[in-house]
Amino acid sequence: MGWRRVTALSLAAVLVAGGAVAIGFFATHAPASVATALPGATHTPGDRSAPTDAARPAPTASPTPIALVPRFDKAARSHDDPASIWVVVDKYRPLQPVDFTPPDLVVVPVPHVWEPQLRREASDAVVALFAAFTAETGLQLQSQSSYRSYPTQVSVYNDDVSAHGQAVADTSTARPGTSEHQTGLAIDISALPSKCSLDACFGATPQGTWLAQNAWKYGFLLRYPEDKVAVTGYAYEPWHFRYIGIDLATEMHTEGVTTLEEFFGLPAAPTYH
Repeated sequence: MGWRRVTALSLAAVLVAGGAVAIGFFATHAPASVATALPGATHTPGDRSAPTDAARPAPTASPTPIALVPRFDKAARSHDDPASIWVVVDKYRPLQPVDFTPPDLVVVPVPHVWEPQLRREASDAVVALFAAFTAETGLQLQSQSSYRSYPTQVSVYNDDVSAHGQAVADTSTARPGTSEHQTGLAIDISALPSKCSLDACFGATPQGTWLAQNAWKYGFLLRYPEDKVAVTGYAYEPWHFRYIGIDLATEMHTEGVTTLEEFFGLPAAPTYH
């Protein structure tokens, strides 16, 4: 073999070797889109994503804001001020002053046994309550008793003590200065014509049943429930309704709380101090 042929073969080998080195270098250092097209590179047809795409987190939707329902403010009105419609009066909590007289008493224009007087807001609510009852049932209600002044309560209490003794009287009639009737916010309701007036059987009449189920819609609370004698200190009075306003009456109805003492976290008042 001539030297020229040897030289030519040697040169070819060098070129081939050099090309392999070049290709290897290019495949190692070229951009991914180019390097993957070279022999020996891994490439998925149609895959043009950058290598870091798989590591990127998928976009997430912004969280939906949660609407916050304001909590009922139990301190919005006074429980002590006798002029407040949220005043709590019981055997532990006499009115201050004990001879308090409501400032806005009006005559309530509804059927009655004795002419009723209540504070104006309570009076308007009673008119609406009576009208709704008659519209729904075709029956009638009447006021049995409503506002009683301090001197009137002295007379009512003393008469009850004389008739039944003080122990019995204290379960059915408030001592002067501790009666809800003196606030001008309480009313005793009876059927018209009269049936079970001021008697526990009133609760089973159509009038008593409807009132127990619907009075809260007009801002009234059945103040002395049958199962809460140990809290209120009074026997069951399905005729005695206390005006507390629609907002408080609705909240108590929603929560299933039936006494002001329990709702406001006040002590039970089964007896006098």
